[in-house]
Amino acid sequence: MNPEFNEQTDKFNVPEPSSIRSAGQLSCGIGFLADFWKEKYLQEFIRDGGSKIKFVTGRPGSGKTHFLRLLCSMAEKENYKVVRFSAKNIWMHDFKEIYVEIFRQCRILTCLEAISRHLIEEMGFSGDDIPEGMKFIDYLSQNGSGDAITKREIRSQLRHVFLDNSLLDNNFALACSMLTGSILGYPVLEEQNRDLLLAWLEGDRTVKLSQLRALDFYPSRITKYNARHMLRSLAELVRMGGYSGLFVAVDDLEILTSRSSLEPVHYTKMKREDTYESIRQLIDDIDSMRNLLFVYAFDRELMDNENAGLKSYQALWMRIQNEVAGERFNRFADMVDLDRLAAQEYTSDVILSISRSLASLTSSLSMSPIDEATAREILLQARTGSLGIPQLIQNAMQEVKDNV
Repeated sequence: MNPEFNEQTDKFNVPEPSSIRSAGQLSCGIGFLADFWKEKYLQEFIRDGGSKIKFVTGRPGSGKTHFLRLLCSMAEKENYKVVRFSAKNIWMHDFKEIYVEIFRQCRILTCLEAISRHLIEEMGFSGDDIPEGMKFIDYLSQNGSGDAITKREIRSQLRHVFLDNSLLDNNFALACSMLTGSILGYPVLEEQNRDLLLAWLEGDRTVKLSQLRALDFYPSRITKYNARHMLRSLAELVRMGGYSGLFVAVDDLEILTSRSSLEPVHYTKMKREDTYESIRQLIDDIDSMRNLLFVYAFDRELMDNENAGLKSYQALWMRIQNEVAGERFNRFADMVDLDRLAAQEYTSDVILSISRSLASLTSSLSMSPIDEATAREILLQARTGSLGIPQLIQNAMQEVKDNV
């Protein structure tokens, strides 16, 4: 797939990276920020138990989507559970919908299996000694160790791992304890009950709470009011499953101000303000969470639109407005302006390097590298134009090819 500009989405499209190497091929210039985030956040602050919300903005074609892809690749390499989605596909005004999407992409059974292996080791056994397909309790019984004392120890370990963890919601912890028990083979959990617990964790509205009460489980439904608390539990579960943390990337947030009837979702004034309030609440709650990095990306329209953009919701704007000020680009800032980054870091040499990288990514001769004179012209155009430097580079490369 060749890089191209999508006129409907105003996106700087490059091939979806399958590895950190392929994403890194277009990291010229943007690496100034991405490498910094990798070191200070992915390798240190978030991994050490911190949590953070970041915002990425810029003109159309400034490389926001590619920056998210690059960060996702870096996070995967640093052993993070990575979740990525577009605000064009998920309703943002109800945080429950966001939690559900994150939960679906996390595949928590993988985390619970890792936790069960840790629990087995805590009891003095090795998971490698258990034949594939055999549950832990069956292995114990086969070796004459499946007595009441050992079963009590399993229950004790499950209680310690889940119910004694203050970062886990009690109902979330109990559900995960029962699911981990089913992986171990004790306490026994029938398959239909296992599916019920997973459906409740996923916020399935069709689950009848009366069915869960039969399991001595008395939860309330997951709603927009408790979804952030459930997200905190999910992030902790991901850490317990052996990951460095949870990385969530949300693209296309400018959909909030779109009036196009072609968009899959359309936000009324009320839904838009509910979205801003949801983000405001997440900002206020983020310090109570651990090992979580949340990144929202959006076009500058969301910043500049006085009537429908971020400035229209004072409670949210008050929490992020100070991040916009400053003479030089601050890599610690929570509001990241890719246009300001480009103005500071993109020299003619960087632009030429990006051009060569783009050309090398094409599978045919559809794009040709530019020369130094064109690179200098792009720097001048970027000062007043409506497109970001990466898109200007691509447009220029296409013109070179057309003239050949």
